[in-house]
Amino acid sequence: MMTIQNPHDKFFKETFSNVDVSKDFFLNYLPPPIVNLIDLESIELQKDSFISKDLREYFSDLLFHLQLNETEGYLYVLLEHKSYPSKMVAVQLLRYMVEIWEAKLNKEHAPKLPIVIPVVIFHSEREWSASKSLGEMLQGFDHLPENIQQYVPDFEYILIDVSKYSDEEIKGIAQLKVILTIYRDLTTKSEKNLRKALKRSLYYLQQLEDQETAIQYLETLIHYIFHLDRQLTKKDFHDIIEYVEGTYFERSEMVMSLAELFRDEGRQEGRQEGKLEGKTEALANTTIRLITKFVAPVPAELQQAIYEQDSKTLESIIDQIDKFTTIDQVKQHLK
Repeated sequence: MMTIQNPHDKFFKETFSNVDVSKDFFLNYLPPPIVNLIDLESIELQKDSFISKDLREYFSDLLFHLQLNETEGYLYVLLEHKSYPSKMVAVQLLRYMVEIWEAKLNKEHAPKLPIVIPVVIFHSEREWSASKSLGEMLQGFDHLPENIQQYVPDFEYILIDVSKYSDEEIKGIAQLKVILTIYRDLTTKSEKNLRKALKRSLYYLQQLEDQETAIQYLETLIHYIFHLDRQLTKKDFHDIIEYVEGTYFERSEMVMSLAELFRDEGRQEGRQEGKLEGKTEALANTTIRLITKFVAPVPAELQQAIYEQDSKTLESIIDQIDKFTTIDQVKQHLK
């Protein structure tokens, strides 16, 4: 499996690498005629990825081996997480399908090639405008007589645009509903909608009988949210924790996990930015930014005092950033 390069890729692969989630996705979102031909119990995730290094920022993929109509086949799932659809996705899919076939020939010397069904998952505020078949991209293809078209390569891919789904249309087990809800509500570019999506996701996870699994996936979700450009604030997380406490009082382990995840992410964010430059000044800049984000705007005199602190003091403030509620509490930790 290729090294995960970005939070979109990590969230997608950690979710869909769970074969139960993938099975449920195929069952609920592929066209029924295809579902009827698939032996869902035969689905196996393959350790292959076909995205080139320059495209990993925009695409993620997974390949599944299965029995299709009682013979060997594959489902190739491509996630597009750009803010606009790629015009060349059909050509891109064709290239990946050929790579799958070439690998099959080279490794197994197979006498025949397996069927590969391409699936594209898309989430964006923009409408999908790319051609949905290879033939649509070929100049003059539609005007060729049918007896000539048969000599020209053509295929359609399955497009699943989660941006348009209502809550009722998002189906499946908890993890699947969580990832599709988050993908859908990311398209709105609204912090309010993202907070609502998080609360709905918590509701889905509360329905899992195995709360250990729920908490593990919660960690995956929170890491993803923290690494988005639109990061949630300390107040947002406290609101979510209060929501869980008020709605699911008996599930204290969920509350504890949320609080701990928040602390860990705040510390890691501060330490990482300081390490990148390796200077006390960088730690001071990070400290000021985290205080502004999680506590309150930092007055000029306090900023000056922070720049005069040593790295040990600054790291201590970063470590305890989730505990501060006022500027005066921060000042008490200065030398």
